[in-house]
Amino acid sequence: MREFLKDRPVFAWALYDWANSAFATTVMAGFFPVFFQKFWSTGVASTETTSRLGYANAAAGFVIALLAPVLGAIGDRGARRKQFLMAWTLLGVGATGALYFVGQGDWFPAAVLFVLATMGFNGGVVFNDSLLLDVAKPADLDRVSAFGYSLGYLGGGLLFLVNVLMVSKPAWFGLADASEAVRMSFVTVAVWWLVFTIPLLRGVKEQERGPHLALGDAISVGFRELAATIAHVRQYRTIVLFLLAYWFYIDGVNTIIKMAVNYGVSLGLDTNSLLTALLVTQFVGFPAALLFGYLGDRIGPRRGILIGLVVYAGITVYAYFLDSVAEFYALAVTVGLVQGGVQSLSRSLFGRLVPEGKNAEFFGFYNMMGKFATVLGPLLIAIVAGITHNERASIISLVILFVVGGVLLWRVPLTPRRS
Repeated sequence: MREFLKDRPVFAWALYDWANSAFATTVMAGFFPVFFQKFWSTGVASTETTSRLGYANAAAGFVIALLAPVLGAIGDRGARRKQFLMAWTLLGVGATGALYFVGQGDWFPAAVLFVLATMGFNGGVVFNDSLLLDVAKPADLDRVSAFGYSLGYLGGGLLFLVNVLMVSKPAWFGLADASEAVRMSFVTVAVWWLVFTIPLLRGVKEQERGPHLALGDAISVGFRELAATIAHVRQYRTIVLFLLAYWFYIDGVNTIIKMAVNYGVSLGLDTNSLLTALLVTQFVGFPAALLFGYLGDRIGPRRGILIGLVVYAGITVYAYFLDSVAEFYALAVTVGLVQGGVQSLSRSLFGRLVPEGKNAEFFGFYNMMGKFATVLGPLLIAIVAGITHNERASIISLVILFVVGGVLLWRVPLTPRRS
């Protein structure tokens, strides 16, 4: 880690994970779902609120999933990955900050702003991921990717800790009540996200991938190259097989991230304890992501991912028997140990598979799969819960995703350089 702190481009690139993780933690996973139900979407049944929130998440994920490979292709040909990253970041920052001004009961403006903010977050991630290959040497991909995720856990966790204190002790911060504290938390996320994006813009030099084109020409060539990539996708069978494996197992990871707190609530566990457990996951994830980076460097990223998937399968079985806050904390710690590792090693392994000159385009496909990977897990949970009427049985069904994803990943053919 010390060597990357001294490497300005790597550190500047990793600070974007530090920057945007504030949105992922405070807004997406922490406050927005609760505040949406208790402040903005009031006077209706909880199922109606859940439906509204579900549609908002689906809309944001679907739009960016469709746009990601197109934007990536354009970014590659125009050498404008940083410009695109900043454009999406400004969208996310502006929409997040604007949540402060949404009044009680105004669920629709809140949902629209959340969709825009989530699109900004996901769009920025596409180009930040593609810039990994501009700052890291091939031999350092695993550790640099893990360094970014570890800073993300640390940064997101630090601001979330401050935000939780703001809500629990609003008088300490000169705020009237918890509601004002939550609204002000959205502002702090926007400021944090924007400020810590600046180092990437100043410290990362984007490498030219072919001739530099004007924006209009880049758009035209980007669409043509994307169409050619899709038409000749069979030439990239290794990438296709990896993306299929990734789609299965990352869907399981995403479902646990999004459903863990709801699962705890359904079991009657204390909400404050669940938010604290989310904090625990963040801070455990910081050193664990670094550890997985070194593990991938020693035994290969694929073996590192497979170890994480075995642990995830064990987590889902453990969740079936969970019935106390202490056990939920144990679950949170275990998730923190492997969550960042699976994500970071997946990113670095995919970076090894990307053809030269197609960074953003193929990372667009990678992120597209990640965005579409929010369907199988929730659908599986819904079907099993509907058949069995048992929350615990629905959670354990996620084992299927980790097993299928792991088997497919093991079958991905890797050359010695890639493994």
